[in-house]
Amino acid sequence: GTSRTGRDGGVMSQDERDVEKGIEGDAVGTRRELPTAAWVVIAVVALAIGVAAGHFLLGGAGTISLNGRTTLSAGELDSTVATYTVDGRTVSVTAREVLEESSGDAELTANEDGTYDVPSASDVLTYAQNQIILADADARGLTATDDEVDEFVSTNLGTDLATLATSWGIDEDAARSVVADAVTMRKLQDEVATTELPEQPTAPSEPAEGAEDEPTAEYAQYVIGLLGDEWDADANDWARTDGTYYATLSGYEISNDAATYAAASAAYSVASSVYEEAYNQVSEELSAYTDALLSKATIQIGSLAE
Repeated sequence: GTSRTGRDGGVMSQDERDVEKGIEGDAVGTRRELPTAAWVVIAVVALAIGVAAGHFLLGGAGTISLNGRTTLSAGELDSTVATYTVDGRTVSVTAREVLEESSGDAELTANEDGTYDVPSASDVLTYAQNQIILADADARGLTATDDEVDEFVSTNLGTDLATLATSWGIDEDAARSVVADAVTMRKLQDEVATTELPEQPTAPSEPAEGAEDEPTAEYAQYVIGLLGDEWDADANDWARTDGTYYATLSGYEISNDAATYAAASAAYSVASSVYEEAYNQVSEELSAYTDALLSKATIQIGSLAE
């Protein structure tokens, strides 16, 4: 049989992914105990966007027998709770690996009686899926360096890794792992998607109070920058009327030297729609790729508690 997994929410803008969600309500791993913001980085990733799990079975040789128990002893954490096979290679999954992934912390917290909660079948399945996809990225030579991780955090989240880890309530190594997966997945997305993703537009700065209707050179430069080859700077007029922006902006007074905040806002709205459409297409292409990849895998899961 097959299974599908996904995250809460739908497709969101890149800004929302990079500050709330992480690289489309989908993420690398099942770090459900991280705050919402921790999903962002991952969302750009779109790792478990409803991907097909391939064939998977509950129970089977090589997995621990729980006999209805919902907890594990410390000595059972490294027992195999699942295996996945892809391209003829079988990999074991331990309870510890899944629990560390789902909690975002290598230092697992035991229950009062010293036991640990059994990872759910859905957590195990998602962990295996993500490992398969990340292994495919690695086989393509796609990895994330420490410098790339730091740059991603600085550029997309406007902070540093230590501060980010503190805000997520996890240690810095765990936060680096989360972001590294996101960077890796973005690279995979760039490699497998054929749709060109335009630069994400930035909203125009708001005018001073009382100057909302005042045309400025700043807004003119902003608008013309978005129009690209649809604007003829030499003629100080539209280069063509069959482009993306003309229908929306033709009613505004625009020149090389002046445009209003209203015109800039309208241009931003169009650019955002163009970006979102392209991002959705890229996400669909990545999803199709991961679907195809996971459809070739067999995942065998022990009798775990739901």
